Amino acid sequence: MPAMRRYADAFERYNFLTITLHWLIALLILGLIVLGFIMTRSSIDPALQFSLFQWHKSFGMLVLLLSLIRLAHSFFYVRAKPVGGMSVAEHLAARAMHHLLLLLAVIVPFAGWMIASVSTLEIPTFAFDLFVIPHLPVEKSDAAEAWWTTAHAVLAYFVLALVALHAGAALYHHYARRDAVLIRMLGIRRYR
Repeated sequence: MPAMRRYADAFERYNFLTITLHWLIALLILGLIVLGFIMTRSSIDPALQFSLFQWHKSFGMLVLLLSLIRLAHSFFYVRAKPVGGMSVAEHLAARAMHHLLLLLAVIVPFAGWMIASVSTLEIPTFAFDLFVIPHLPVEKSDAAEAWWTTAHAVLAYFVLALVALHAGAALYHHYARRDAVLIRMLGIRRYR
């Protein structure tokens, strides 16, 4: 019987890797958005700005890597079953939000990589000052750099809005509905 309970619990909550990747990617994305605001200010010292851009690119590449791992993991991991009391529409909306956020967690850093790759300045990306990340094999032009810069910024703002909506929904479920939506992503076993 205890083995059956453990098996049933596995479908009621997320596993350690899912929870760890979720929170790590979320924190990195929020940090990157804040860093993006700071590093693009016109009043910033050019030497500091260059350093901040390198850190932004380094952490962006880390988000891309972790998001690809999370995406691959989602194909093989048995998903947690929906929380009781959720309608089919709520469940579908939650799944759509998760898929969209995961997709954007790949697309936004990829767009950043494209900015560096299409730039005619050809500034290398020094990942955490450890190694250089090569540029993608694409044609370089100022027009392409402007397009990818705009796409990267617009998508980042979109991610910020979705994260706010996602967090608001989790807090609504926790405080208004009093269900297990939030706590199971915190790794808590049971919700009374």
